[in-house]
Amino acid sequence: MDRILISHGNGGKDTQNILQKYIFSKLPEYLKKTVNGLGLDYLDDGAVIDPEDKIIVTTDSHTIEPYFFPGGSIGKLAVSGTLNDVIMMGGNPIALLDSIIVAEGFPLDDLDKITNDMISILKEFNIPLIGGDFKVIPSDSMKGIAINTVGIGVSKNPIIDRVVDGDSIIVTGPIGVHGAMVAALRYGIETNLKSDVKPLMKLLEIFDKFQGDIHAARDPTRGGLAATLNEWAQLSGKMIIIEEKDLPIPEEVKSITELTGLDPLTLANEGVAVLSVPSDKAENIVEELKKLDFEPRIIGKVIEPKDKNNKGIVIMRTEVGGTRIVEMPTGDIVPRIC
Repeated sequence: MDRILISHGNGGKDTQNILQKYIFSKLPEYLKKTVNGLGLDYLDDGAVIDPEDKIIVTTDSHTIEPYFFPGGSIGKLAVSGTLNDVIMMGGNPIALLDSIIVAEGFPLDDLDKITNDMISILKEFNIPLIGGDFKVIPSDSMKGIAINTVGIGVSKNPIIDRVVDGDSIIVTGPIGVHGAMVAALRYGIETNLKSDVKPLMKLLEIFDKFQGDIHAARDPTRGGLAATLNEWAQLSGKMIIIEEKDLPIPEEVKSITELTGLDPLTLANEGVAVLSVPSDKAENIVEELKKLDFEPRIIGKVIEPKDKNNKGIVIMRTEVGGTRIVEMPTGDIVPRIC
């Protein structure tokens, strides 16, 4: 293989391999983070660049096709996704930057709608847009629009993803919705699904109330729940066990994945978080999430495996009483989804 494949951008194992080979392995350790900060030395949703002032920074690029979809647009997706990455680090977003790249011939009306969607979220949460860039690419070099965003936040207690033996795993809402919706559009399947894309600002109330009890937090976008749980298991050397019967997968998502052969655990989510918390606090956290209009479920737990061969893996107990390994996603999944 001597060319980039679509699968290299799916957020799963193929992405990990590309980043490790062509970026991470080339950097000495001292260039992977700021002094006393956190960066590429410990992969999370963002980086801590100033440990004194607890400044959080994150960046993401968004390339969804189609760029308008039920429940949102690439503009809403770009702002929400980057705000959520700051939030998952325990940060309160204070500013955003954007870089917009469009193909020559892109409709100005569409650009207007997309930027309106971006600005409406910034207005809703009073977050300044402090800089950015705008580029036009020849139409034979690019199709549509791509948006990169940089988020800046501050946090008294940054959340660094470190799951602990005995933790409970919570998801804050139904999984697979965004990915299933995009898949349905691509395959021409009729559906009433709308993307779950939204900023998860209300989670900051939970993080503040349960300081020290949120051992890990992630929004499972590219690669879905499977990628997030595998990353946590690999980083910690623990084993994560989830229960199929407890997974909040909507029936319409199940129908679409059955038709397409996709796995709902690998599909992107844009308005859901996954939390790892102490088991004795899990029910309290679930109740507080419900008060904030989330639909949380406890789906599994973290354990220290007795067999060292089980370190760093994710297991699902199926509804029929069996078990299967939930692997890090590989292959195409659904390209250009977020």
